[in-house]
Amino acid sequence: MTLAGADVLRLLMSLGLLVIAAHAVGHAFTLIRQPRVIGEIVGGLLLGPTVLGMVLPSWHDALFPESGASAAVLGWSYQLGLLLLMFCSGAEMRTAFRPDEARVVGLVTVLGVTVPFLAGLVVFITLDPTGLAGPSGSKTALMLVFGLAVAVTSIPVISRIMVDLGIIDTSFARVVLGVAVLEDLVVYVVLALALGMVSAPEATAFGLPAVLGLEPGSGLEMVTHTATTGAFMAAMGLGGPIVFRWLRTSRWNLVSTSSPIAFHLVFLFGGTIAALWLGITPIFGAFMAGIATSSASDAESIQARASVKAFSFAYFVPVYFAIVGVQLDLVHSFRPWFFCWFLVFACAVKSASAYAGARLAGEPRHSSRNIALATNARGGPGIVLASVAFGAGIVSEQFYTSLVLLAIVTSMITGTWLGRIARSGKALRDEPLAPSADPAPLHVGRRVPLRRRAHAFGVHRSDTFGEASGRR
Repeated sequence: MTLAGADVLRLLMSLGLLVIAAHAVGHAFTLIRQPRVIGEIVGGLLLGPTVLGMVLPSWHDALFPESGASAAVLGWSYQLGLLLLMFCSGAEMRTAFRPDEARVVGLVTVLGVTVPFLAGLVVFITLDPTGLAGPSGSKTALMLVFGLAVAVTSIPVISRIMVDLGIIDTSFARVVLGVAVLEDLVVYVVLALALGMVSAPEATAFGLPAVLGLEPGSGLEMVTHTATTGAFMAAMGLGGPIVFRWLRTSRWNLVSTSSPIAFHLVFLFGGTIAALWLGITPIFGAFMAGIATSSASDAESIQARASVKAFSFAYFVPVYFAIVGVQLDLVHSFRPWFFCWFLVFACAVKSASAYAGARLAGEPRHSSRNIALATNARGGPGIVLASVAFGAGIVSEQFYTSLVLLAIVTSMITGTWLGRIARSGKALRDEPLAPSADPAPLHVGRRVPLRRRAHAFGVHRSDTFGEASGRR
């Protein structure tokens, strides 16, 4: 299919403006010590109906039409950006914590997920969901998304903040990122349950659901979807790394021999296609494919993952977040009163539960408070939750706007708080005593130098998915 000259011009202008706005505003946000991803969304917000649509509505309609060739390509860029973000997120799931930190990570994760999620369900039952529900009309799926929005924690935003502050190699960072990894796994599993409830009855079944003769939207189809998702994630988690490493080193793998980067992308597409054929939301295939590739520690695989991240965060991921901002309409779809109480409720429940978990694990008050505020950032996963639920018709445009703003505001609160503590020279968490016979022992509560280079967890300034290229 060949696009007309006018369509090509319009499309290039749209994509060019999205890239410029995402990178320019994203960089500006790093200068004021805020997460880059928030600036990328704000850059898209400037091009959306909130700003450009109000000032120059004809330009907005021409650049971002609702149908046609330009809309199709923008939708493709948005979808591929989401898949690459999930792939890179999975590739970062190799962080580890020390045995003495396992109790803190475990208790904070259990209380930090279950209490906010259950509290969200209880509050949702007392609400009138009329203004929150999307066109799918599934109240149960909406209830699950409401609970997840309260419980979710962001890995990319937190890791980016810690890299910028020079504290990524501290015990505090290991604990918080360990909690975020476990919480995100739980969130994605529950999100799969919600998505399995909203198959449109008029949809055409394909893949495994068609082979089994399942009727889209039926109870049996929902149960099968849930079971298949769990089995797929378990199989990919256990067998995916083995399959990837075997394929990666096979002499018959001409793609890997020619370009390890291309093979990583083929593996991403293969995981996504497998998920689609099984009737599973494709983001889980991309996510588990990323986890599988992270098991390869040879130099070529590490370089290939770094290269995939580099071009993903140069174009696809920033464009994805910018389009999220373009979809926000703060003029017509923002409910200030609902957002304010929802923000206060979500922050209070999430922070209090994480604080309680840290205290039960024996953490002192100051580190428990810092852990609680760090895990309150929703960032990228919160935005993914909002965009996927909105795309599936689970949430309304008004609720989608509140969910994205919740992710933005909580991430900014976390960045401001951690930056203030780190720059004051106070310890975010008491570092454990060094086990080696060091003549100058590591004292509990010592100041962590801010110029320490980030090297723990394999995270560097160009290796924090979704927020590459920070302050220089």
